Amino acid sequence: MALKPPLGIIAGSGDIPGMLVEECCAIGRDVFVLALKGHADADRFPKPPDAWIRLGQASKGFKLLHEAGVRDLIVIGGVRRPSLLEMRPDFRTAMFMAKIGRRFFGDNSLLSAVALELEQDGFRLVPPEDLLNHMLVTDRLYSVSGPDASARMDINMGIETARDLGRRDIGQAAIIHQGRVLGVEDQEGTDALIRRCAAGNSDGPGGVLVKVCKPGQERRVDLPTIGVATVQAAASSGLRGIAVEAGGALIVDAEAVARAADRLGIFVVGIAVPGDDGDRPPV
Repeated sequence: MALKPPLGIIAGSGDIPGMLVEECCAIGRDVFVLALKGHADADRFPKPPDAWIRLGQASKGFKLLHEAGVRDLIVIGGVRRPSLLEMRPDFRTAMFMAKIGRRFFGDNSLLSAVALELEQDGFRLVPPEDLLNHMLVTDRLYSVSGPDASARMDINMGIETARDLGRRDIGQAAIIHQGRVLGVEDQEGTDALIRRCAAGNSDGPGGVLVKVCKPGQERRVDLPTIGVATVQAAASSGLRGIAVEAGGALIVDAEAVARAADRLGIFVVGIAVPGDDGDRPPV
């Protein structure tokens, strides 16, 4: 019987790429890990990645994946948008950037274009949750304490704010503080949003971080992740809670997240968020 081709993993930052490799090893699936320089951390993998490339080395990356016999491909982990100087794009990357034009500056538009480029080169994109389904955020309370009536109002306002932000392809998260939008996510990401809003949480109960998928989000290459570090950053910035869309994000070690939230005195909750055509009930 012919051996199954290895699963290709284009790995960015964080713990998730290494955890995915461990999951594949546990089920006996061979992998070929292509790690992104300046993003992936070699120490977070159970074994060294098979190869490393810069974001601007599309030609080299495609060649390595094809030579390894990769057909199915997962893109996973955080990727900070680099400057053109950092990218030093090769010819294929430069042609791709020229083709997509202004879409390079919109996260979802860019990721959709990346997904199409990979598919046109013969790869089948596999959504991360196909192998990490047990890590998907569910519609439940993770911490012991939950949001009170005031926090629930902030969560509902945060859902609307984040969805509007997503429609404009800017970000996925907002921080609401007592009925006021304290800040919204931009290209710098959620961690930067939390840091920016630290000073605005001194008046009364802290704000709530609300993170939801963009309408029409390219989930195959952009599934948000929260973990203990997210909880620690939120608590350090004076937030009182985190609300994340159920089915719209991965949670790294839910039990550790719950313990950290309880120790630091904040809540973490997964929330159901209907689509744009649905009537959105209050949380």
